[in-house]
Amino acid sequence: MKDQRIAQFGPRLAVCGWSLQAATPADLVDRVLAAGFDRVQIDLDPFRENPAAWDTAPDLFARNGITAVSGMFRTVGEDYSTLESIRATGGIVPDATWAQNLANAELTARNAAKLGLRFVMFHAGFLPHDPKDPSFETLAGRVRQIARLFAARGITLGCETGQETAASLKAFLEHLAEPNVAVNFDPANMLLYGNGDPIEAVRTVGRWVKSVHMKDAAVTKVPGTWGTELTVGTGQVDWPAFLTALADIGFPGWLCFEREADDRRVADLRAGREFIGKLIAA
Repeated sequence: MKDQRIAQFGPRLAVCGWSLQAATPADLVDRVLAAGFDRVQIDLDPFRENPAAWDTAPDLFARNGITAVSGMFRTVGEDYSTLESIRATGGIVPDATWAQNLANAELTARNAAKLGLRFVMFHAGFLPHDPKDPSFETLAGRVRQIARLFAARGITLGCETGQETAASLKAFLEHLAEPNVAVNFDPANMLLYGNGDPIEAVRTVGRWVKSVHMKDAAVTKVPGTWGTELTVGTGQVDWPAFLTALADIGFPGWLCFEREADDRRVADLRAGREFIGKLIAA
């Protein structure tokens, strides 16, 4: 029997703007609408890199009935070609890119506040599993610095899941103890990285989950390599169980559809939204 509580998520569906690979704000508006959405988790990097073009986005959104509900930013030098490359280059772990990442985060926090956003997410990088590891406290200190830039503007900072187990992430968040640090939970990333069952994981980090990426995947058959990202509804995420788990933890945020593979992004995102829409309405 369907859990009737999942109907609450119907009005809270959004799309990840970067998944649509738009070159301009007008292009983004067209693709958001073509994918069947009117809410977007916005890529904040273009606002920092090309403000002359992207400062027109809020007006275009308003004229087309689109709302930016949250944001995302990347870190310098990320290389997702292999699990090992992203472990070495991801997030704010590398010393060589830390100063630039901090400067970028400060400007991003300002831009997010101007856009009226209250939640912004990023990949912090691989968390050391052992709190006694010197790099554990180094990373915690860097997350604190970035978190406080956003806290000063009333914005929650979300750490993306997948690069560590749920238990490791929970231990890190408890140690961090920053009131505005939360989790952007991506069930597919748990499968892509081979870090456990998404349903169990979302319950483990439950009280920190403030945003969700709706993405699907299949686990790899070759240990040490990526799993395969798939259109929502065609992979191994148990969506009825996942939505029920979100209801159980009292999830308050947006469910943002993300697609980072293949070249049919608009069609894939629309198909995923329709799948979840039918699941919620059934």
